[in-house]
Amino acid sequence: MSKAITGGEFLIRETKCEDIFISEEWTEEQKMIRDMCEEFVKKEVLPNLEDIDAMKEGLMPSLVDKAGEMGMLGISVPEEFGGMGMNFITSLLTADALGPSHSFSVAYGAHTGIGTLPILYYGSPEQIKKYIPKLVTGEWKASYCLTEPSAGSDANSGKTRAKLTDDGKHYVINGQKMWITNAGFADVFTVFAKIEDDENLSAFIITKEMEGITMNPEEKKMGIKGSSTRQVFFNNVKVPVENMLYERGKGFKIAVNILNIGRIKLGAGVLGASRELIDISVNYANERNQFGRPISKYGAIRQKLAKMSTKTFALESALYRAGQNIDDAIASYIQGGMDKHAATLKGIASFAPECAILKVFGSEVLDYCADEGVQIHGGMGYSAETKVEKAFRDARINRIFEGTNEINRLLISDMILKKGLKGELDLMTPAMAVANELTSVPSFDGAPENDIEKHKQYLTKFKKAILMVMGAAVQKLAATMAKEQEVLMAAADMIIETYVAESMLLRVEKIAKKNGGDANSLHMDMLDVFMYETSRNLYEYGAEALMSFADGDEMKMMMMGLRRFTKTAPFNIKEARQRIAIAVIDKNEYCF
Repeated sequence: MSKAITGGEFLIRETKCEDIFISEEWTEEQKMIRDMCEEFVKKEVLPNLEDIDAMKEGLMPSLVDKAGEMGMLGISVPEEFGGMGMNFITSLLTADALGPSHSFSVAYGAHTGIGTLPILYYGSPEQIKKYIPKLVTGEWKASYCLTEPSAGSDANSGKTRAKLTDDGKHYVINGQKMWITNAGFADVFTVFAKIEDDENLSAFIITKEMEGITMNPEEKKMGIKGSSTRQVFFNNVKVPVENMLYERGKGFKIAVNILNIGRIKLGAGVLGASRELIDISVNYANERNQFGRPISKYGAIRQKLAKMSTKTFALESALYRAGQNIDDAIASYIQGGMDKHAATLKGIASFAPECAILKVFGSEVLDYCADEGVQIHGGMGYSAETKVEKAFRDARINRIFEGTNEINRLLISDMILKKGLKGELDLMTPAMAVANELTSVPSFDGAPENDIEKHKQYLTKFKKAILMVMGAAVQKLAATMAKEQEVLMAAADMIIETYVAESMLLRVEKIAKKNGGDANSLHMDMLDVFMYETSRNLYEYGAEALMSFADGDEMKMMMMGLRRFTKTAPFNIKEARQRIAIAVIDKNEYCF
């Protein structure tokens, strides 16, 4: 069975549907974990949303405690440290199920992700033994201190400093951190600082009882108001030398790898929130009457519900495909003799482009669902009495969290191009083949055997469009490529759309094969719609990139190639969307 062996390889290698995981394949144990998390949200979080947003004293920490009692804080932590020892994809499922919990999902994600994982993956045996069991139970709450007033996306430029004492027993840390989630109730802080004049950051474990830690009041925010967010100041904080995490000067490596995890976990959280928004929106559309009938009877509303559902189904397809790829990579590294922690980090790092793809696409799907949810509610959607108003405000941060979407777009293109330069991906051979194809007589594909094969032909061409644009850009811009952010972001958008479209196609194909027949007609409707939207978007992004650096006959030739590579057959898109919407309306919930 041939599996993708590295991130970004989907661009140059066909993936078989048998090699991906789909949500229809959860085990009974995984379903039980999902149900437990969903029940927790319904019983413990949603009834308390007002008090959570008002930051009622002790409420959020008590919810973290309850989550710890239920085992939710240690889903993928090894059993020897009190966790469940589940695989990576199960931790994504947990984040997905907790996605509709608004500010709690932020506190949970910060504690279990960027708060716990640096210690779990980079800590010494003594550090792991000391901190992880208490973080898993919730007895200790975790926070992560990276961002500074002058160091956001450029995290390694931070000014926080650590100086070794004369006796060599402590580091004295001075500096300021901002936008620190869970800071108001955290017991353990992972703090990044530069030791004296080091070029790169180091990381330290700091606990709240150490003298010299002060904080500003809670930040007033647009959304996620129940999430504790404070500035933290370190004034001559003496930290024992044994509290350094990993090695001197390796803090930036920790930050980058933990952010990869945070990105794909964010993709999972926004998936759950998107489904919830569809449920809220269709409930309202079925109840709200205008001109003598429910607004869910009208085409304008149905179009919105269909688009929200299609994007959410696509996101789910891509998320769990990537999650399984990561688990497969981890297993492969362990088989090769690597210990589990190192294998986990290397497995996730190898799919860093996909982590960034899921972060960008997922956060923008949630923003779309939130925006259209407000629109479906009309004037009521603007009222603070409705769930969608809160969801709209809470959704907006996700395009900024874990690196802005602009930074992540630049990373996607940059990481894939660097893999090509390093020889990890052979991008050059297929890119040259596409360039040669442009000057040759066009070949005409034979009639596809079925709809699945038709979409596979589209995807092959979509990938050619990407290789043509990126290949031409590298050739033309060469040394200045890294500065051409507009071109890199357009290429990233093409990559994102194609990865998600392929994931959706593979899921639909696998479901059909499992059921022993043709693809489900509603799944095909969603695939038809999404492929059409992808083809249209690819042409737009590709044209924008080409017009930014090409000219004359070369540009004309590539624009013609772009048109050819992004062409899809017409179909009745209105009727397809109507069928998708009617399914959701009849079930009164997201039903895919």
